[in-house]
Amino acid sequence: MDSIQLKLCDIQGRLFERSIAYASEGFIRDFMNSKVAEHLDSPYNKLQWMGEEYLIDELKDEKTLETEGEIYSPEILYWIGYLYRYWACTRGEGSKRIYRQAPAKTMKRNYMAFHTLDPDVAIDDLIEIYKQRKKQ
Repeated sequence: MDSIQLKLCDIQGRLFERSIAYASEGFIRDFMNSKVAEHLDSPYNKLQWMGEEYLIDELKDEKTLETEGEIYSPEILYWIGYLYRYWACTRGEGSKRIYRQAPAKTMKRNYMAFHTLDPDVAIDDLIEIYKQRKKQ
């Protein structure tokens, strides 16, 4: 990971952290399946440097964000956003595919066990959970 990719991870982490006005599960699902996330997945896009508030506004223009529902803690939200972008940068997978493998509920459920792990180890463990779920 280079410094630009690490900065993108931080931006997405802060974006998720600032989503506390919206139901977390819906926000995460909508974001990960949005054009905004798709733009962040590309090698270079000007949206990558627009800041969290601008990205939330872009997402609101694209989707109707839910306000009713559970709101995750800022720490959990930051970790989820950071790890999703880290996953995209290091594994070359798009946000939609990542979300299918590790939806919001899975991320929240595993936060306590995984948030102190090296991001690569956490991603490997999340992929393994997905594979085990698919076998059932």
